Amino acid sequence: MVRWREETLKDQKPRTDEDHKENTEGDSERSILDEENSDNNDMSLPEKILTLKAELATVKAKADEHYDHLLRLQADFDNFRKRSQKEKAELIKYASERIVEDLLPVLDNFERAASAAKVNPDFAAFSKGVDMIYRQLQTALYKEGLKAMESVGQPFDPNLHEAVLRVASEEHPENTVVEELQKGYYLKEKVLRPCMVKVSN
Repeated sequence: MVRWREETLKDQKPRTDEDHKENTEGDSERSILDEENSDNNDMSLPEKILTLKAELATVKAKADEHYDHLLRLQADFDNFRKRSQKEKAELIKYASERIVEDLLPVLDNFERAASAAKVNPDFAAFSKGVDMIYRQLQTALYKEGLKAMESVGQPFDPNLHEAVLRVASEEHPENTVVEELQKGYYLKEKVLRPCMVKVSN
Protein backbone atom coordinates (compact mmCIF):
# COMPACT_ATOMS: atom_id res chain seq x y z
CA MET A 1 0.00 0.00 0.00
CA VAL A 2 2.77 2.39 0.90
CA ARG A 3 4.61 1.51 -2.29
CA TRP A 4 1.50 2.29 -4.37
CA ARG A 5 1.18 5.78 -2.83
CA GLU A 6 4.84 6.53 -3.52
CA GLU A 7 4.47 5.59 -7.21
CA THR A 8 1.32 7.72 -7.51
CA LEU A 9 3.05 10.76 -6.01
CA LYS A 10 6.01 10.20 -8.30
CA ASP A 11 3.81 10.31 -11.42
CA GLN A 12 2.19 13.61 -10.39
CA LYS A 13 3.96 16.85 -11.48
CA PRO A 14 4.70 19.36 -8.76
CA ARG A 15 2.60 22.51 -8.93
CA THR A 16 4.57 25.66 -9.70
CA ASP A 17 3.82 29.30 -8.87
CA GLU A 18 2.86 29.89 -12.50
CA ASP A 19 0.26 27.15 -12.36
CA HIS A 20 -1.14 28.68 -9.21
CA LYS A 21 -1.22 32.12 -10.85
CA GLU A 22 -3.02 30.84 -13.97
CA ASN A 23 -5.59 29.10 -11.84
CA THR A 24 -6.11 32.24 -9.76
CA GLU A 25 -6.59 34.45 -12.86
CA GLY A 26 -8.98 31.96 -14.41
CA ASP A 27 -10.97 31.87 -11.20
CA SER A 28 -11.13 35.70 -11.14
CA GLU A 29 -12.40 35.93 -14.72
CA ARG A 30 -15.00 33.30 -14.11
CA SER A 31 -16.04 35.12 -10.98
CA ILE A 32 -16.53 38.43 -12.88
CA LEU A 33 -18.53 36.76 -15.63
CA ASP A 34 -20.60 34.98 -13.06
CA GLU A 35 -21.34 38.28 -11.32
CA GLU A 36 -22.38 39.95 -14.61
CA ASN A 37 -24.56 37.04 -15.55
CA SER A 38 -25.97 37.11 -12.08
CA ASP A 39 -26.77 40.84 -12.38
CA ASN A 40 -28.44 40.32 -15.76
CA ASN A 41 -30.34 37.37 -14.46
CA ASP A 42 -31.43 39.35 -11.39
CA MET A 43 -32.93 42.12 -13.65
CA SER A 44 -36.50 41.73 -14.68
CA LEU A 45 -37.62 42.21 -18.28
CA PRO A 46 -38.99 45.77 -17.69
CA GLU A 47 -35.71 46.73 -16.00
CA LYS A 48 -33.72 45.42 -18.97
CA ILE A 49 -35.96 47.38 -21.35
CA LEU A 50 -35.46 50.57 -19.31
CA THR A 51 -31.69 50.03 -19.31
CA LEU A 52 -31.59 49.53 -23.06
CA LYS A 53 -33.75 52.63 -23.59
CA ALA A 54 -31.38 54.69 -21.45
CA GLU A 55 -28.37 53.45 -23.40
CA LEU A 56 -30.18 54.17 -26.68
CA ALA A 57 -31.01 57.71 -25.53
CA THR A 58 -27.36 58.33 -24.64
CA VAL A 59 -26.15 57.09 -28.02
CA LYS A 60 -28.81 59.13 -29.84
CA ALA A 61 -27.82 62.29 -27.94
CA LYS A 62 -24.18 61.84 -28.99
CA ALA A 63 -25.22 61.21 -32.61
CA ASP A 64 -27.35 64.40 -32.60
CA GLU A 65 -24.42 66.34 -31.17
CA HIS A 66 -22.08 65.12 -33.90
CA TYR A 67 -24.68 65.87 -36.58
CA ASP A 68 -25.14 69.44 -35.31
CA HIS A 69 -21.38 69.90 -35.33
CA LEU A 70 -21.26 68.65 -38.93
CA LEU A 71 -24.00 71.09 -39.96
CA ARG A 72 -22.09 73.99 -38.38
CA LEU A 73 -18.90 73.01 -40.20
CA GLN A 74 -20.77 72.80 -43.49
CA ALA A 75 -22.32 76.23 -42.94
CA ASP A 76 -18.93 77.73 -42.09
CA PHE A 77 -17.42 76.24 -45.24
CA ASP A 78 -20.25 77.58 -47.42
CA ASN A 79 -19.78 81.06 -45.94
CA PHE A 80 -16.03 80.88 -46.53
CA ARG A 81 -16.57 79.78 -50.15
CA LYS A 82 -19.04 82.60 -50.84
CA ARG A 83 -16.75 85.15 -49.19
CA SER A 84 -13.77 83.94 -51.24
CA GLN A 85 -15.75 84.15 -54.48
CA LYS A 86 -16.86 87.68 -53.64
CA GLU A 87 -13.32 88.80 -52.80
CA LYS A 88 -12.01 87.26 -56.02
CA ALA A 89 -14.69 89.03 -58.09
CA GLU A 90 -13.88 92.36 -56.44
CA LEU A 91 -10.16 91.80 -56.99
CA ILE A 92 -10.73 91.21 -60.71
CA LYS A 93 -13.13 94.13 -60.97
CA TYR A 94 -10.79 96.61 -59.29
CA ALA A 95 -7.45 95.16 -60.42
CA SER A 96 -6.58 98.39 -62.26
CA GLU A 97 -7.48 100.64 -59.34
CA ARG A 98 -3.91 101.38 -58.28
CA ILE A 99 -2.59 102.28 -61.73
CA VAL A 100 -5.65 104.43 -62.47
CA GLU A 101 -5.05 106.24 -59.19
CA ASP A 102 -1.42 106.85 -60.23
CA LEU A 103 -2.59 108.24 -63.58
CA LEU A 104 -5.03 110.73 -62.10
CA PRO A 105 -2.30 113.39 -61.49
CA VAL A 106 -1.29 113.02 -65.15
CA LEU A 107 -4.86 113.64 -66.21
CA ASP A 108 -5.05 116.66 -63.90
CA ASN A 109 -1.91 118.14 -65.46
CA PHE A 110 -3.23 117.62 -68.97
CA GLU A 111 -6.38 119.50 -68.03
CA ARG A 112 -4.34 122.36 -66.54
CA ALA A 113 -2.11 122.55 -69.64
CA ALA A 114 -5.11 122.66 -71.95
CA SER A 115 -6.71 125.41 -69.85
CA ALA A 116 -3.46 127.41 -69.73
CA ALA A 117 -3.00 127.15 -73.52
CA LYS A 118 -6.38 128.80 -74.03
CA VAL A 119 -5.48 131.76 -71.82
CA ASN A 120 -1.81 132.13 -72.82
CA PRO A 121 -1.01 130.66 -76.24
CA ASP A 122 2.73 130.44 -75.54
CA PHE A 123 3.91 127.47 -77.56
CA ALA A 124 7.24 127.14 -75.74
CA ALA A 125 5.59 127.06 -72.33
CA PHE A 126 2.94 124.65 -73.58
CA SER A 127 5.56 122.35 -75.07
CA LYS A 128 7.52 122.36 -71.82
CA GLY A 129 4.39 121.52 -69.85
CA VAL A 130 3.50 118.64 -72.17
CA ASP A 131 7.02 117.26 -71.85
CA MET A 132 6.75 117.33 -68.06
CA ILE A 133 3.44 115.51 -68.20
CA TYR A 134 4.93 112.92 -70.56
CA ARG A 135 7.74 112.18 -68.09
CA GLN A 136 5.21 111.96 -65.28
CA LEU A 137 3.21 109.43 -67.27
CA GLN A 138 6.35 107.40 -68.01
CA THR A 139 7.19 107.29 -64.30
CA ALA A 140 3.71 106.09 -63.34
CA LEU A 141 3.79 103.32 -65.94
CA TYR A 142 7.38 102.38 -65.10
CA LYS A 143 6.30 101.73 -61.51
CA GLU A 144 3.86 99.14 -62.88
CA GLY A 145 6.61 97.30 -64.76
CA LEU A 146 6.25 98.90 -68.20
CA LYS A 147 9.51 99.10 -70.14
CA ALA A 148 10.17 100.30 -73.72
CA MET A 149 12.04 98.02 -76.13
CA GLU A 150 15.28 99.07 -77.80
CA SER A 151 14.94 97.85 -81.38
CA VAL A 152 17.04 99.95 -83.78
CA GLY A 153 20.23 98.14 -84.77
CA GLN A 154 19.00 94.83 -83.34
CA PRO A 155 18.52 91.66 -85.46
CA PHE A 156 14.93 91.21 -86.52
CA ASP A 157 13.05 88.95 -84.09
CA PRO A 158 9.45 88.02 -84.98
CA ASN A 159 8.71 87.54 -81.28
CA LEU A 160 9.58 91.18 -80.58
CA HIS A 161 9.19 92.99 -83.89
CA GLU A 162 6.47 93.45 -86.47
CA ALA A 163 8.06 94.20 -89.86
CA VAL A 164 6.06 96.78 -91.78
CA LEU A 165 8.60 97.62 -94.50
CA ARG A 166 11.81 96.18 -95.89
CA VAL A 167 14.34 98.70 -97.16
CA ALA A 168 17.81 98.65 -98.62
CA SER A 169 20.49 99.81 -96.19
CA GLU A 170 24.24 100.16 -96.48
CA GLU A 171 24.66 100.99 -92.81
CA HIS A 172 23.08 97.84 -91.36
CA PRO A 173 23.53 94.13 -92.10
CA GLU A 174 20.69 92.22 -93.72
CA ASN A 175 17.62 91.48 -91.59
CA THR A 176 18.39 94.24 -89.11
CA VAL A 177 15.92 96.78 -87.66
CA VAL A 178 16.81 100.14 -89.21
CA GLU A 179 13.91 102.27 -87.98
CA GLU A 180 11.25 102.11 -85.31
CA LEU A 181 7.79 103.24 -86.46
CA GLN A 182 5.97 102.45 -83.21
CA LYS A 183 7.51 101.61 -79.84
CA GLY A 184 7.17 98.17 -78.39
CA TYR A 185 6.82 97.53 -74.66
CA TYR A 186 7.45 94.88 -72.04
CA LEU A 187 5.20 94.51 -69.03
CA LYS A 188 7.64 93.06 -66.55
CA GLU A 189 8.94 89.96 -68.43
CA LYS A 190 6.08 89.71 -70.92
CA VAL A 191 5.93 91.30 -74.38
CA LEU A 192 2.98 93.66 -74.08
CA ARG A 193 3.23 95.03 -77.62
CA PRO A 194 5.81 94.28 -80.36
CA CYS A 195 7.60 97.10 -82.18
CA MET A 196 6.48 98.16 -85.64
CA VAL A 197 9.76 98.45 -87.56
CA LYS A 198 11.53 98.77 -90.88
CA VAL A 199 13.96 95.95 -91.65
CA SER A 200 16.97 95.97 -93.98
CA ASN A 201 17.05 93.67 -96.99
